[in-house]
Amino acid sequence: MSSAIDPLKISDEATLAVIARQEHITVEQLTGSIQTGEIVVFGQADGPVRPLGIGAGLSTKINANLGTSPDFPEVHDELRKLDAAVAVGADTVMDLSTGGDLDAVRRAIREHCPVALGTVPIYQAAIEAQERFGSISKMTADQIFEVIERQAQDGVDFMTLHCAVTNRSVAALDSSPRVGGIVSRGGSMLASWMQANQAENPLYEQYDRLLDILAKYHVAASLGDGLRPGATADASDPGQIAEMRVQGELVVAAREAGVQVFVEGPGHMSIDQIVGIVSLHKQLCANAPLYVLGPLVTDVAPGYDHITAAIGGTLCAAAGADYLCYVTPAEHIGLPDEQDVVEGVIAARIAAHAADLAKRVPGAADRDDEMSEARRHLDWERMTNLALDPGTVIKRRGERATLDPKACSMCSKFCSIKLDLAREAAAVTEE
Repeated sequence: MSSAIDPLKISDEATLAVIARQEHITVEQLTGSIQTGEIVVFGQADGPVRPLGIGAGLSTKINANLGTSPDFPEVHDELRKLDAAVAVGADTVMDLSTGGDLDAVRRAIREHCPVALGTVPIYQAAIEAQERFGSISKMTADQIFEVIERQAQDGVDFMTLHCAVTNRSVAALDSSPRVGGIVSRGGSMLASWMQANQAENPLYEQYDRLLDILAKYHVAASLGDGLRPGATADASDPGQIAEMRVQGELVVAAREAGVQVFVEGPGHMSIDQIVGIVSLHKQLCANAPLYVLGPLVTDVAPGYDHITAAIGGTLCAAAGADYLCYVTPAEHIGLPDEQDVVEGVIAARIAAHAADLAKRVPGAADRDDEMSEARRHLDWERMTNLALDPGTVIKRRGERATLDPKACSMCSKFCSIKLDLAREAAAVTEE
């Protein structure tokens, strides 16, 4: 597979060394996979954005979405969510803002954000068309590309671009009507525009123009899944598969242009379909890093969709997905608050780590082994420090205190570990 991606044009030796060390691999292994397009990298060793690698053989990464809405347009709330997400382990953040001064919001988040930042430019292009012309259908190709370049100039690291929502893929979708329809906001915006204008998607039709902008500003393309299933009944339907095939074509073209690229996947999907769809994605998209929303494995758990997504995300990442977008308890209900963000990140991190254990990612089991050893010795300080969320451990122990500082209030003096340690000590004495 031809590729013009040069690791030293998109990064530097110091940054590559940091990423390789984080991932317990050699720099040569890392650069080889960057060249083939199986790994994408962000950040700088000596810059404001933390070094990060996503892709084959690396630990599974987590993204946290945030952003204003027309009902809640204030950026200060999103900055608090950003701090909370990064504090509990989000590897990247995406600004999905649709309310307020979108340029000002994005620039404030960029300035405040220590991790790789992504955006979805079609949101801003559609909103500006609505404001200027009174209709999203009057959006122009030039306006879309102007927004993309404006956001690139602001220093975003990657963009979700719904290039694979084409006349061909939408026709495949319409050939088999869905229960849930198009649930991607960007996908619905573009499909509606295409229908109203009887035209092809400009992001697909002028893909070379798009790649020129991305290459100029060293922005990675995240090929959006605008036709992802939003209902378990719609999973693996003709629209989803047709879009995946187009994504595969676009991956090859991006690599040939020297642009880092990864692909986005489902969506809502029952557990039995997950392994097959990951395998198909990897096959059709030349093993590009796969970024998934969930998948959510049932439609009936609003308020708990961080759990439905963690179940699907674990299986999806264990099957080969590289990057999980968190889902919060507010999914399908409303704009998440700060606590929703924290719970969403933690749930996604659990899913990612569980999958890394299954994939035997180098170094993944070290923390689990240390935790098991700390539990065996009832070393609560060490257990707390090794926990994904130490604050919750401290809070829970404080709420359910026990007179014995070595035990927990579940078992107290009947602690199985204390009893077993005593048994072992007695056995040694008898010897």
